[in-house]
Amino acid sequence: MIHDAELFTVGADEVVVTFRTDDDRAVTTAVGDHEVTTRGPYHHATITGLEPDAAYALAVDGADASPLLPAAVRTLNAPTGRRLATFATVNDVHFGERECGKLGTQEEVGPIFASQPGEDPYPEIMNRSVIDEMLSLDPPVVLVKGDLTSEGTDEQYDAFLRFYGRLGERMHHVRGNHDAMLSHTIASEHAPFAIELEGATLAVLDTVRPGMEKGKITGEQLQWLDDLARESVEPLLVFGHHHPWNPSSHERSERYFGINPDDSEALCAVIDRRDAIAGYFAGHTHRTRVRRFATARNVPIVEIACVKDYPGAWAEYRLYEGGYLQLTRRARSAAAMSWTERTRQMFAGLYRDYALGDLSDRCFAQSF
Repeated sequence: MIHDAELFTVGADEVVVTFRTDDDRAVTTAVGDHEVTTRGPYHHATITGLEPDAAYALAVDGADASPLLPAAVRTLNAPTGRRLATFATVNDVHFGERECGKLGTQEEVGPIFASQPGEDPYPEIMNRSVIDEMLSLDPPVVLVKGDLTSEGTDEQYDAFLRFYGRLGERMHHVRGNHDAMLSHTIASEHAPFAIELEGATLAVLDTVRPGMEKGKITGEQLQWLDDLARESVEPLLVFGHHHPWNPSSHERSERYFGINPDDSEALCAVIDRRDAIAGYFAGHTHRTRVRRFATARNVPIVEIACVKDYPGAWAEYRLYEGGYLQLTRRARSAAAMSWTERTRQMFAGLYRDYALGDLSDRCFAQSF
């Protein structure tokens, strides 16, 4: 029997479907006339060689169509011009975490999951899988967007550096709120900083308010971003750990667990007046979501789900002369998929829909 078949990634030339079977049976996935056969129990069916902006029938042998496995799929329309570069991001890697599924409230809804005796710690399982996949992709830049650790200890940060050090000098990182709960110095000296790629500049901000879950962006960093965008001859993509507050929201609160309303409005104002800025990308929420604000020229305001539990997400970006593609990926090793299949049930079974987001949140094309 096939369980939880999900159309996970759609690009301009590929489709990825993930699912689980009760045993190691072989299952064929078809996208139009293109087929691939995978063997279980954990399946990661990748179909390539497709045409951009084309409709295809989609079927997994033995699985019924559903909202998460539609009977048809349309590939993305690639941005215009030559493909120039590829880079990858990941966030909320949480080295040192021992349990997931906790809200931190007096009455937890559960279920709560932990690695079993004899298993590697689940943050190591998940990050090892993603690092292996990034090494296979071989992008010139990998950016880790915060929450490198669970409690912000030196030991946990050392574990992060040991694992992600496999990526060499291509790896860049910025802290998240978990990294500044005990110490204000872990990964604090880097940001803001810019990374130059062919076709775009990546601008990385430190959104942390030390000792707190919620975030901010200092005036000095916003001025740095404004100056960088004003002088840039290439498109600019902006990254931070925290997501901004929606400026059109009527629920203005300084307790907002993302970037506070004042700083969010100031960020949107910079985006609005600087045409070079083509998107803002965060983590923190452990979900995949895209919003567009009229006060920020309707560029994508993105959140990518965490790597440490379901769905085990990371993101690939393909830069073209005329825009970029976002392709959200799922950690594909058997050990990683085993863990994420367990943890999709967190928070009384509501976590899957929250973390997964819509297909259009995970994968989209954006023009410059």
